[in-house]
Amino acid sequence: MADDAHFAPYTHPAGGWGAAKATAKALLEQSVAGKGSRALLAMNHPDGFKCPSCAWPNPEREKTLEFCENGAKALAFEATKRRVDRAFFARHSVADLMAHSDYWLEEQGRLTEPMRYDPATDHYIPVGWDDAFAIIGDSLRGLDHPDQAEFYTSGRTSNEAAFLYSVFVRAYGTNNFPDCSNMCHEPTSRGLPMSIGIGKGTVVIGDFAKAEAIFIIGQNTGTNSPRMMTELVHARKRGVPIVAVNPMPERALIRFTEPQDPVKMATFGSTPIASEFCHVRIGGDAAFLKGMMKTLFAMQDAAEAAGAPNVLDLDFIRDHTAGFDALRADIDATDWADIVRVSGLEEEQIRRVAAIYARSNATIMCFGMGVTQHQQGARVIQQIANMLMLKGNFGKPGAGICPVRGHSNVQGDRTVGIDEKPTDAYLDRLGSVFGFAPPRAHGHHVVDSVKAMIDGTARVFIGLGGNFIHAIPDTEIAYEAMRRLDLTVGIATKLNRGHLVHGRQALILPVISRSEIDVQATGPQFVTIEDAMSNVTASRGVLEPSSPHLRSEIEIVCRMARATLPASTIPWEQYVDDYNLIRDRLADVYPDLFADFNTRIKAPEGFHLTIPPRNRVWKTSSGRANFLLFDGLDEDRPVDDAAMLRLSTIRSHDQYNTTIYSNSDRYRGVYNTRMVVFMNRADMAEQGIADRSHVALETIADDGIARRVDGLVALAYPMSRGSIAGYYPELNSLMPLDHFDEISGTPAAKSIPVRVVADSRNQAPAGDLIPI
Repeated sequence: MADDAHFAPYTHPAGGWGAAKATAKALLEQSVAGKGSRALLAMNHPDGFKCPSCAWPNPEREKTLEFCENGAKALAFEATKRRVDRAFFARHSVADLMAHSDYWLEEQGRLTEPMRYDPATDHYIPVGWDDAFAIIGDSLRGLDHPDQAEFYTSGRTSNEAAFLYSVFVRAYGTNNFPDCSNMCHEPTSRGLPMSIGIGKGTVVIGDFAKAEAIFIIGQNTGTNSPRMMTELVHARKRGVPIVAVNPMPERALIRFTEPQDPVKMATFGSTPIASEFCHVRIGGDAAFLKGMMKTLFAMQDAAEAAGAPNVLDLDFIRDHTAGFDALRADIDATDWADIVRVSGLEEEQIRRVAAIYARSNATIMCFGMGVTQHQQGARVIQQIANMLMLKGNFGKPGAGICPVRGHSNVQGDRTVGIDEKPTDAYLDRLGSVFGFAPPRAHGHHVVDSVKAMIDGTARVFIGLGGNFIHAIPDTEIAYEAMRRLDLTVGIATKLNRGHLVHGRQALILPVISRSEIDVQATGPQFVTIEDAMSNVTASRGVLEPSSPHLRSEIEIVCRMARATLPASTIPWEQYVDDYNLIRDRLADVYPDLFADFNTRIKAPEGFHLTIPPRNRVWKTSSGRANFLLFDGLDEDRPVDDAAMLRLSTIRSHDQYNTTIYSNSDRYRGVYNTRMVVFMNRADMAEQGIADRSHVALETIADDGIARRVDGLVALAYPMSRGSIAGYYPELNSLMPLDHFDEISGTPAAKSIPVRVVADSRNQAPAGDLIPI
């Protein structure tokens, strides 16, 4: 722990002057106050670039400044004047760099030229682009089978680059596409289609202005999607009830000041957000939802007995759904005592919240990774869909399901082909358009890819963005497996841990960032992204590239393809010169989604992809929206250990996924350290743990592997009973690789069974961390 680590309560509203100060500080620290401020004016505007920090769509109302604190930080650290050049790598061996923190690595600046690992000196050294692509091509052609290679994709990748990546990898001969969505919203992609026929949200941004109630389940909006707060503020001003369901109270959902509201800023005012906070236990969301459904059924029975208007939308249920009777039987058989015990909520509160839902004629239910990252995450999402179906909250204004995505194009990457389980219909179209026979066998998702590295069947890893090694479970085991690979390739803008935990050969290939100008042979280019509400919009960089040696992701993908497949008839070079040609092929492969792509994308607002449930069309096996059952109440496998607590790994407010902007978390009152564990005060007393004492966490698992993290400070915090939280990636090593959602394979990072044990270190620095 840092010597200046301390803890102090944060009592101000989220956003407001705190966000403004943090934005200015980030721009100044990266020495880009001038150009950064100018670039911010272009962020999320039709003639500018799309923010890389989240997938929240642009509002329907035009604002001069359309960014949040997190977006400003992402831009500042991307536009930084600091450089990681050949002189930097000459000064630092890989062993030296490994000793530094992720925050320190992020602070060093932008990568400037391609580098190759030299095992003789343990340094990265410059390599020419041609030589780098030759190494990749030789390595891939030298494998015994294409399935020995793993091709990772980050959600920052554009539609055009991701599409060509999927074409290249399938032309090469594999469907191994471990993807960042595998680690976050894959339960949405795999579980929701069983319910409503599509693995995407059904709302658009305008629905928030028409909703009569909004539920936010397992989502820390103020940190993970701050621009969403604008919609919540406007909803609360209209008197719309907002129900927050979370094991941890979050500052932004208590009070929020919109930084662009001059009156609130001038008067230090704020808006209360959550009208009801359900302090659910980790793993208690399914029980909470079943309790709500049980209440609704009772209210419907009472209405029928009294001859009153229906509580449920019986016409929608009759005309559009299947499985209602089985759902009713399951809910009727569920006891209130069990619901209360598993959810951690009082029956009275669940009934009160259900009444809020019953009174609303148009409800949006939002959810985040607090729902998805459980062993039954996909099935919990299906229960959210069940709740919405009961009152016909699909296919009408102000209503629907809203998975809140993180990465700015994680949804788009899946739409354009990054999928380890492609459909036969898609493969038929792909083969017809590009003139090759795509592989049909399903490939690897993230967990499968790590297992393949461990057992030695994977030999090459190529990462198109991201920090794969620090996003996955079982950190130490994954480190060992990654280092046994023949070749690792990191395609990135900044140095990260994934470049230091590498194979016997390793390359770092630097790319043009989202905010930078991309000029090719036919002139300036733009790319497109799909936001969390299925809007496709253009993104045009406005800053000069930070080095003349950078290449676009599209060029890197195409040149890897040509080096690997020299006889390929696909015109890779033409796609580098003119991105319009890529969009033409996207329209050919996906005519229902991207017809006339290059024409439609000229509209300033872009265009919206077809979401059948918005029209009450159900692309399911039954042709209807399906009520699906959740067996029992437990979202994760029970653990027979009286000392067990459920650990949720979380990000700090100064963090974007694995990117660490500082070692502080001001909304939770933690400064200059990340080695903390948040605990319920009663749980601490029961286990004899003093506030601010040093503890260790040990994973409870039956696989014979000891997993332990030492040197954590236990902080009393308003967690729900039985629930604790700490930061990732620092605590990823506690998560077993086989601890994942059963339907999607997503690591269950929000519910790791651990025990808290004493550490022999001294007491932590003094300071109070009081309830929010």
